[in-house]
Amino acid sequence: MKFDMHCHTKEGSLDGKVPIEEFAAILKSRGFSGMLVTDHDSYKGYRVWKKVREEGRDGGFLVLKGVEYDTIDAGHILVIMPEGVKLKILELRGLPVQFLIDIVHKNGGILGPAHPCGEKYLSIVSTLARRNQLAVMDEFDFVEGFNACESPESNAGALEIAQMHGKPVFGGSDAHKADCAGLGYTEFRGKITCESDLIRLVKEKGREACVCGGEYYGKTTKQKIGRANNLLVDGFWFYNHLGSMVRHRKRIQELRKYYIRIK
Repeated sequence: MKFDMHCHTKEGSLDGKVPIEEFAAILKSRGFSGMLVTDHDSYKGYRVWKKVREEGRDGGFLVLKGVEYDTIDAGHILVIMPEGVKLKILELRGLPVQFLIDIVHKNGGILGPAHPCGEKYLSIVSTLARRNQLAVMDEFDFVEGFNACESPESNAGALEIAQMHGKPVFGGSDAHKADCAGLGYTEFRGKITCESDLIRLVKEKGREACVCGGEYYGKTTKQKIGRANNLLVDGFWFYNHLGSMVRHRKRIQELRKYYIRIK
């Protein structure tokens, strides 16, 4: 089964340009079995798809619920929870990565670093201190090994990390625009009908669960603006930290509710 495991929608990501129905239609036309929605700190895109499915307009295409979570100390992390598990905290960016790992695993989910060797502030290798990277890397369930919007060097580094720690590798387009959708893929060696199937497959088969690959997207923003991209990346640091501060009180409230519930 062929999936695009890194997809941003217009409904769920501020920089997404493709409505989720269009995204699904594009991937289906290109022979994909499904997709993982990974909007930034949001499930809004997936909620729109739920209505599409309830109205019988899904065309038999499988859309799985995920999120690309902005940690405060380790860049972007892809998170997949079992269907039916609803955690508001996963829509409130700014958790430290160790808290995120603990919450996801205690609720039956899996997670792994997106573009781990990518831009500073966005990726674990360029964000978390070396000794802390080594401490948490073994706790991840997979690594994004191919990202169509990254460089060959970045993806090669990601594959090296996955090999070193014995992790399955996912591939995805990281598409925000229609012409990028489906350029990255993951082929799973097992039947997937829901999030729990995917989680079980990854846990049981490990590196044998899937293979990934794809083509590179040559029209990313960082390629278009060149050196000015450094300003954009630095701007993200301020955006992420400001957003984390704004959500601090609500995030603490949700954490308290969560830890009271699991005691």
